[in-house]
Amino acid sequence: MQESLVLYPAPGFHHMVSMVEFGKLILRHHPYFKVTILVTTMPSDTATTSLYIDTISQINVPISFFTLPSIDLPQSIAQSRTEAAVELIRLNSANVVDALGALSLTSTVVALITSAFHVAYHPHIPTYYYFTSCASALAVILYLPTIHDQTSKSFKDLDDTLLHFPGLPPLKASEMPDALRDRDDPAYRYFLDVASRLPRLKGVIVNTFDSLEPHVIKAIIDGACVVSETTPPIYRVGPFIVDAKDRAVGFREVSFDCLAWLDSQPQRSVVFLCFGRRGSFSELQLKEMAIGLEKSNHRFLWVVKSPLNSNTEPDLEVLLPEGFLERTKDRGVVVKSWAPQSAILSHESIGGFVTHCGWNSVLEAVTCGVPMAAWPLYAEQRMNSVVLVEDMKLATPIEKVSSSSISEELVSAEELEKRVRLLMDSESEEGKGLRERSLAVKAMAMEAWTSGGSSCASFSKLVASWKQGY
Repeated sequence: MQESLVLYPAPGFHHMVSMVEFGKLILRHHPYFKVTILVTTMPSDTATTSLYIDTISQINVPISFFTLPSIDLPQSIAQSRTEAAVELIRLNSANVVDALGALSLTSTVVALITSAFHVAYHPHIPTYYYFTSCASALAVILYLPTIHDQTSKSFKDLDDTLLHFPGLPPLKASEMPDALRDRDDPAYRYFLDVASRLPRLKGVIVNTFDSLEPHVIKAIIDGACVVSETTPPIYRVGPFIVDAKDRAVGFREVSFDCLAWLDSQPQRSVVFLCFGRRGSFSELQLKEMAIGLEKSNHRFLWVVKSPLNSNTEPDLEVLLPEGFLERTKDRGVVVKSWAPQSAILSHESIGGFVTHCGWNSVLEAVTCGVPMAAWPLYAEQRMNSVVLVEDMKLATPIEKVSSSSISEELVSAEELEKRVRLLMDSESEEGKGLRERSLAVKAMAMEAWTSGGSSCASFSKLVASWKQGY
């Protein structure tokens, strides 16, 4: 029978997209494998995921999709994305076992690769954990049981206490990933359980490369992050990037006019601002951003979403300062909701990237050699920001301020203006250093997937382990 791989992404649209990209990577190098993806969705992502799967099927990518039975979550749980995802993973355990049994009737399943780890799903099918963030975040998860035993407090109650993880710069407790901030939260207990089980798996797959995160990768491989057990094999197979057309799913009207505008701009003259699928801001913050961009006097391409808790299309005339669009029309473009990020970052006119520090966005900037200004928003992005700034030295940090007169932390217009100037001005010593470092790491990223490169070699070892594991 044909050898097959079963991929099981955690609930959430970005997990599905990332897993499909990994499936494409496998098939590019080893097309003889059959690749099947198990599908389960968050209630809020069902329509988008269905449309995405239809799109992938229509472009003749040889990936099959196996939809798991639907699960109705209690309303109280469904309101929380993280809690809902954890509960779906738990409740789907039996469905995954059944699916593996059914798929094994028609092919030889050589491995289960999952970012929705719960238990050893099948005693005779080797399980690999697919980690969707960076090796730095993986080190935090692996070391979590150790640091958990060092305190009885939640990270959210430790404020700016410095935490020390092997291979990482010191992290403030406030910079820990959202899912780990409250030790009584189901998400925290889930990742604590994941950390305790990972050493027993056949391996962990990470979308990174050795020269991007050398210190933390060495710490993991040397066993510094897993104190009481043996560290599983860590396969570094990045960078691989999501196609721009795949990110467009769910947006009815996608304009690529911004690419034509970039064609008319000088080389490395435009700063790009984009904050991911969930990167929305308050009206007050949007106005501060507009003022900062205007005062910077630099060319810009800015993706603006509707304000927080709004499902309507953004009305730029209302959201942005009066006259802003007219005053900046000769040097700036504002795009509603979505833009082809990877295509934009690879354009020669882009000179800097203001980003939320989501790992896929970071990798896109890295592979294009674009320096970053780090504006983290949620999930593990605050931790990513610290690593980007202090360890990788690929970004400058954007600082938020709080005020007794407002109910939210803001990035001021002055702060954004300062960081944009730093990124874009050729006279800035720090900005020059970021640009030089970014171009050097771009070359390292290309080297990783050449013959004999670190990611190419690691991927070959991963494929060999599939052959040996059954």
